[in-house]
Amino acid sequence: MADIARWLRVACAAILVAGATAACDTKSQFAPSLPVEAGFRVDDGVLKLWTGTPCEGVVGLRLIFDTGTQQTTEQAWTAPKPGVLVERMDLLGGAPDTGGLQVQKPLPADYDWTKAESLNFSVDGPKAFGARIDVAQVLRESAEHPSGSYLFGERGWMDESDVRRENTKSFLTVCTPDPG
Repeated sequence: MADIARWLRVACAAILVAGATAACDTKSQFAPSLPVEAGFRVDDGVLKLWTGTPCEGVVGLRLIFDTGTQQTTEQAWTAPKPGVLVERMDLLGGAPDTGGLQVQKPLPADYDWTKAESLNFSVDGPKAFGARIDVAQVLRESAEHPSGSYLFGERGWMDESDVRRENTKSFLTVCTPDPG
């Protein structure tokens, strides 16, 4: 009888653990249904952004290099409400074309963004998502691709027709509403 009771306790514990594990959803409830990307490339030492689709009502942009490390460095731009339209923008390494955004927090004068490992990009204002890029990859591969192609993270190098075809199917641009 004691063996049966012990067996029942073990079986119940196993069912409880399996049920609790199955009930745990590892995806955040606010996570988008598809991966989110923004396009980046470097031309003549200038880091360029392409959001892939227009972002309307942008009141802020933020670049964070090497997030979560001792080398974390940030640059931020702001615009007054109702915000500005952002789709393409020169970010760093030359006279930036900011599209009406003003630098609120510049990178330190001695900071070399080309030595960073990663870049996190976010948009404030419209409902938008963030994106992350491997800095070394965009520096290394930009010259190998036509000027109309941008590195969209895990999606790879894409031009306008690629983005139109794949947006909402295999990924979302940062300002595309989540269809899921």
